[in-house]
Amino acid sequence: MEPSNKNNLSTSKLFILAGLLLLAIGMLFGLTGALQYLAPQFLKQYLSFEKIRPLHVSSVVFWIIFAAMGSVLTYLQQYNGKKIFSPWLLKIQFGIFSITVVAILITYVFGVFGGREYWEFHPLLAMPLITGWILFIINFMASLVSFKNLPVYVWMWLTGLFFFLFTFIESYLWLIPYFRSNVVNDMTVQWKSYGSMVGSWNMLIYGSSIFLMEKISGSKKYSHTPIAFVLYFTGLFNLMFNWGHHIYTLPTYPFVKHISYTVSMTELLILGRIIWLWKSSVDTARRHYHQAAYRFLLAADVWIFLTLLLAIAMSIPAINVYTHGTHITVAHTMGATIGINSFILLAIAFDILKDSCMPFEKSIKWINRGYYTANISLLFFWLSLVMAGILKAKWQMNDASIPFSSMMLQLRPYFIIFFVSGVGLITGFYLVLFPLIKNQFICQYKKLFIKREKNETVFIIDQFQSV
Repeated sequence: MEPSNKNNLSTSKLFILAGLLLLAIGMLFGLTGALQYLAPQFLKQYLSFEKIRPLHVSSVVFWIIFAAMGSVLTYLQQYNGKKIFSPWLLKIQFGIFSITVVAILITYVFGVFGGREYWEFHPLLAMPLITGWILFIINFMASLVSFKNLPVYVWMWLTGLFFFLFTFIESYLWLIPYFRSNVVNDMTVQWKSYGSMVGSWNMLIYGSSIFLMEKISGSKKYSHTPIAFVLYFTGLFNLMFNWGHHIYTLPTYPFVKHISYTVSMTELLILGRIIWLWKSSVDTARRHYHQAAYRFLLAADVWIFLTLLLAIAMSIPAINVYTHGTHITVAHTMGATIGINSFILLAIAFDILKDSCMPFEKSIKWINRGYYTANISLLFFWLSLVMAGILKAKWQMNDASIPFSSMMLQLRPYFIIFFVSGVGLITGFYLVLFPLIKNQFICQYKKLFIKREKNETVFIIDQFQSV
């Protein structure tokens, strides 16, 4: 394991810190969007819903990407027992991603769009992201000590790295007239690329979660067990084919839909089983030492179960016809993005950022309050979306011509619950995020202050000696 420097904020940690800031900003945008459901005129002149939505989505997606990169980069160095191959390449990668994300958010504010779904920004801004990711791959490959007897999490990182690059480029095939001119081809490729892209960053996150579980338990057996490699190959199969449930309503090849139905969300079932079996092997001392990380992994396990239930239901074609395009799809996304990915990444963030000049013990009460507040609020948040989705699905399939505005009025009580629970959710997350972010800034301030004092002392001594 690479020795940690409590006063050193490495570039790999900066990725996680930047991700945490993006999460904090993204939740504010999300809360604003939820309020605009209830009061459509709120901030409409400055930040209308068509701006708020991509601001929220991109901020949260980049939180996941930044945190996943920081997790992989930090744990890769701990796995190798030495520093990354090129710290300069790492700094360039961080600079490229940071500047590009800031530029993307600014263009949204000014109403400059041009992309699709997750990537609603102008396609030209995709070029630096591709460049930064290629630098990531080069640094990762050059840092690997050996390819012999690799643990499963390294295989997951490798798969996620290359497939993300492939699917990200694939998501821009709509720029080519051949794909753009045919609606079915266009939508098929678009949904395929997005579904596989999620599977790619899941590989990075799930691989890092297995490394963390081994680190907490003190045992290296999990990354070489058959069930861990079953998770890997199932995740790989999902990455390639699970996207098919998005296109049940498109007139495409039936075998694609049948394959996707067969493999839908099986990786979550296996990941949940790994966490469930692992937690029984962690003794009380280690559980206490990694309290925050341990508890967020357990919370992710609960949300794996809930998200899996909803995902299996959505993957049934007869049900998917009703749920597609409703708030049920949003509920599934929120359960996976917040309940699984974000909770796992928060567990990793607590593990990686704990080596600072200030211990988390002083803030543990607030972290615990935030933990319970976030989980309870997320449950109501999730349920309100499911109920709103059921009512909208009923309206979509109703023969009676009920106006859209009348249907939205029926959903208003659930939107109120959605907003109130969203306030609780953001409050809980901020109680958790504040100690993580505050500690790093205070430690860096102290480091600069001490360095300045040392320089001033040296200067005074030099002046004295010269006299």
